[in-house]
Parts: sequence; C-alpha cells; structure tokens
Amino acid sequence: VEMESQGRDEMKGPVLHIVVVGFHHKKGCQVEFSYPPLMPNEGHDSSLLPEEWKYLPFLALPDGAHNYQEDTVYFHLPPLSVDMKCVYGVSCYRQIEAKALKVRQADVTRETVQKSVCVLSRVPLYGLLQAKLQLITHAYFEEKDFSQISILKELYEHMNGSLRGSALEGSQVYLAGLSPRDLILHFQHKVLILFKLILLEKKVLFYVSPVNRLVGALMTVLSLFPGMIEHGLVDSSHYKPKSSVSDDPSLVESGLGAEEFVSVSVTDIAHANMEATQPAAESLPSGNSTQGDSNHLKPPSRTSPESSESDWETLDPSVLEEPKEPAADSSGSDMPDAFDSKPGTPITVQPLGVSGQAGVIQGLVSGLEEDQYGLPLPIFTKGYLCLPYMALQQHHLLSDVTVRGFVAGATNILFRQQRHLSDAIVEVEEARIQIQDPELRKILSLTTADLRFADYLVKHVTENRDDVFLDGTGWEGGDEWIRAQFTLYLHSLLSSALQQDNERLLADYGVPFIGAWKNTHNFRVWFSNKHPGMTAITPGHPFQGQYSVADVKLRLSHSVQNSERGKKIGNAMITTSRSVVQTGKAVGQSVGGALTSAKSAMSSWFSTLAQPQPLTPSSGPEPASEVKP
Repeated sequence: VEMESQGRDEMKGPVLHIVVVGFHHKKGCQVEFSYPPLMPNEGHDSSLLPEEWKYLPFLALPDGAHNYQEDTVYFHLPPLSVDMKCVYGVSCYRQIEAKALKVRQADVTRETVQKSVCVLSRVPLYGLLQAKLQLITHAYFEEKDFSQISILKELYEHMNGSLRGSALEGSQVYLAGLSPRDLILHFQHKVLILFKLILLEKKVLFYVSPVNRLVGALMTVLSLFPGMIEHGLVDSSHYKPKSSVSDDPSLVESGLGAEEFVSVSVTDIAHANMEATQPAAESLPSGNSTQGDSNHLKPPSRTSPESSESDWETLDPSVLEEPKEPAADSSGSDMPDAFDSKPGTPITVQPLGVSGQAGVIQGLVSGLEEDQYGLPLPIFTKGYLCLPYMALQQHHLLSDVTVRGFVAGATNILFRQQRHLSDAIVEVEEARIQIQDPELRKILSLTTADLRFADYLVKHVTENRDDVFLDGTGWEGGDEWIRAQFTLYLHSLLSSALQQDNERLLADYGVPFIGAWKNTHNFRVWFSNKHPGMTAITPGHPFQGQYSVADVKLRLSHSVQNSERGKKIGNAMITTSRSVVQTGKAVGQSVGGALTSAKSAMSSWFSTLAQPQPLTPSSGPEPASEVKP
C-alpha cells in the first residue's frame, strides 16, 4: 500500500499547492488564492483552510514583515491524513506601494500591499523552490495586477513537470542554498555545540530577524546531520492546532494504540513477535519486512496528549543506561537473532538500507528511510518538532504536553523573553547560545578532542575564505567538505558507542554528554538494530590524542572568546598594549613602567585561565538580563 502511495505521489510531482497569502486591513492575514484549491469543492479564491493548516497565513506572511521589502520563509505544516508526511512550505514575501498598482481592488485601503506567494511541497527542496519562487514572485508583482493568476498556475505545472525522477537524485538538490561555510564563519566552534545540543533532543529556539536569516541558519545546522534534510524530517511537524488539542476518538476506533508506536527497548526486541509488531508482521510479504500496511507502520498524524505521552514517557530509563549489558545478560544468546534483520523477521527499529534501493525500506518505529549506517538518526520523531519558523499564534506549542522537544525559529521577541520554555536560545545575530541550566552547560562542554575538531574546521574555512571556495566548487574547506567532517564525527561517535570497553573512547566526546545522549530516543532506536556499514568505521574520536601545549593555547583562546570575563581580560590586554606604544613614543623613560603594567596584566590573565576549563555555552548575560521589561 505504501509503495503504491509513493508511486502515485511521484506521478503527481512534489508540489501540492501554490498559495497566495495577503494582508487584509480588517481580516488580517488570509489565503487569497490557491491552486489546486486547498479545500475540496471550493474555488481558487476561497480563504477556507483545513483545520490542521490554520496557521498557514501567519507562517507565509511572517510577523514584522512590514519592516522589510521582501523576505523568504521556510515552514513545516502537519500532515492532513495518516498516509501523509510533513508538508514543507517555502514562501516569498514582498510589499508594493498601492499607488503603483495598475488595477487597485476595492479592499486595498492601505498605502502598501503585502503579499506572499508560497509553495507547499511533499519533498524538502527548500533552496531549489526558493530560487524558482523568487523569480515568479517578482514577475507576479511586476504585473501590478494581482488578478493575473495564470503565472501561478503555470508555476505549479512547471515545478511538477521538472522536479521529478532523476531531477531529485542526489543530496545537492535538497541542500541547495544551505551553506555550512557561512555558518562556521559566523558561529565558529559553537557549531559543534549546536550539533551536540540537537543530538540530545533538547528544546532549542533560534532567534533573529529577518526570517530568511533565521531559517537559513537553522536548516544549515540540520544539514550537518547525514541524511537529515533528505529523509529525517518526515515526522517533524506532527502537532495539533490549539483549538483541537483533545482526544481523537478515531485513533481508538481504528485500534492505533500507544503500544504500536512505543519505542522498543533492547530487552523488548526478543519478544517483538508477540507484541507491537505482530499486526504489521502478519501483513508483510516475505522479504519486505517493512513495506506493510501503512495503517500499522505510520504514526497517526494527530495524536492525543495521552497517546503522545505514552509514546515517549514509557521508555524504560534503565534499559540503555549501560548499552553493553545485553551482551553479558543471561538472555544475551537470543540477542543476535533478535537483532537480525533477515527477510521475514519483524523489525521494530530502523531497517537496513538495501544497496541500490536506498529509500525503499522504512523503519517501523521512526518511519525514516535510512542508509547502511542507520542514518539519519530518528531525532525528529515521537513529538520532537522541527519548525524552521514559528508564528506567534503557535506559541502554545512550546509548552504543549504532546511536544517533547523542538528545534524552532522565531523572530518575535516574546519567544525569547520566555526563556523558561526553552533549554537553549540561539541568538543568531550575536552568534551566542544562551543556556540557563548549569547541568546542561556542563554536558555540552567541549572536550579537548572536540576543540581540536572545531579548530580544524574553523581554520580550513577561514584560511580559504578568499580562495576558489567562494563559488562553492572547492573541496577542502567547502560546504561538502564540512558536511563530510561532521559525518565522520557522527560515524566515529556511533562506532565508539558500540564498543564493549568504551569508557576511554567515549571520554573524548565528554562523559556527561555520552550519558545524556544514551538516554535519548534517537540513540535507543539506533542502538536497537544492527547497521552493516558500522563494521567498517574505526571507533574513537577523529581528533583523539595526548594533551599538549598546543591544546592549552587552544583552550585559552576559546575561553577568552567565550566567557564574559575572558573578553574583558582580552580587551584590557589590548588597551594595555596600546598604552605601552603610546607612552613609549611620548616619554621614553616611562616605557619601563608601562611594561610593568603589561606584565602585571599578563600575570593576572594567566592566573585566571591557567587551569584548563571546559568550554561551555554562554549562560546568559551577567549579571543583568539582556531583555529589559
């Protein structure tokens, strides 16, 4: 059933709808045109919306858009039915003076007209759709007559005609417009902190204006995770609008209980035949153990608070605290068979990728298409949301009981002011990560090996800043090279986690971090299955090695850059240095005194930073809060 559904989708093309959203002086943001119509049996000019997509106008026409002549938004919408996945939205906003219009309609009463043209797609082609959409939006506005909608219908036909088959092969199609080089130039080593933060499935809020900077930074961070953009976001928008957060009787009637979606533990797998996978196993043909009835394989598009809670809160916290225990357990002899993913064996976790058929087989728990390494990791599943842009009307999702975490973007300051609703706030403009919880700051401290890795990336990117890499065609220091380094980092981390005697290997990643990561949903699902590609990966941190003087310098450098105290000392050093030069020029005999002052400052600096301290994200402004009432 699922394969037939995918086949029908490919025949239709990736684009679901072309939508125009405008700002009405009385009604606010509303849909003015959709092709095909968003609601069955309605016209193209109907403003009616499916309940699940009630936030569409506010996402397509972002808050504060009037401050910018144009902007671009990436957003995610929840699926409308069980057999749908995340709907990916790309919106191009523009405003034009009303007096410039050739045809001024009666409802245009303001000096400017604000509209967005957006594409709703079943495939995550952010940058590619943006490039095409910007051209069409420009042409649409140049008509100066918004009743001329033929160009939008032509856009729909063109996109669905050209974006299919071989045109969608390869990662570059999905990663277009996302530049890790720019990200590292801006965030430096903190990119690795963001990477580890998302691995821990924390509540992460990105904040900056305008929206195109926001979504660009957020999605570029996600592009560092192998396969995440291409295959890892299909379940990332399973939320319910505020007015409909209630029990869904249809879930009960259809028999889709929590037991069919609960993340299995290692000790549960041996009993999988008798539990959650039994209905699915009976409906699967031999040799295709995950291509069964989509009613059994796919989580509901709208889950009730109770079922969602049971999905992730009933995970046994003791199961994977010691991942090497199952091998020594008395039932260890049964585990190889339980992990075996031979045809006919009920698979309760990510299935193995098939050579030449990547993307055909899906896992029962996460439903993600994966490669031979078990990637992408099932991070954005089970109520962990990815919302590149959040409208103010979606604010309730930050504290929704059905949402266990999120990586979200916002431009409204109200999101940033309510810090208690997020574990980390990423202030993109200042390249700062604000974390209030001291325990989480400790967990995210970069180890010496991590600092070497981050420094390696930063040096290669900055040294090649003015080289051929500006056109994106270079390798070392280029976008694909950076992604390859993070792939190596993640492969090595996963391989190290599989070792029986792995304390020494994992220490290079940070013992507190490893302890927290092993309790996450994504690690449990990944660890619960064998992945053939991992046998070729050498365990251990890519930058493991003995501590040296160079490491002391590196840590001192990063400490100065990242602590408020370090920045003050650094500024004092610069000021003192200037004083030495100026005083020496003016009065030669005073140089000795100035040098004494400089020596004293140097001594104070090194006494402060001599002991190597772990690099931690910023805990916020000290002592006063940045956000003033």
